[in-house]
Amino acid sequence: MSVIAPDEKADFLAILARRRLEANDFLVQEADTSDIVDDVYPLQGIVRQSTRKEREYRVGHGTHWTTEFEQDLNKGAFG
Repeated sequence: MSVIAPDEKADFLAILARRRLEANDFLVQEADTSDIVDDVYPLQGIVRQSTRKEREYRVGHGTHWTTEFEQDLNKGAFG
């Protein structure tokens, strides 16, 4: 079961599209849902496969991982 809400997934894809980045270059790896703590779920990470750069984010109620992902893209964290 995915813990990423459909609107978050849409935001993630829109961020990539705005930057003309291929969605299939980014692998979203979710942690096991047994790691749930207070409705905040760990996200194993997002990996840009072409650069092998990875960042981890928290997802769930009250988190803003898509904003954090976009900030990391702006900083060049994924190459």
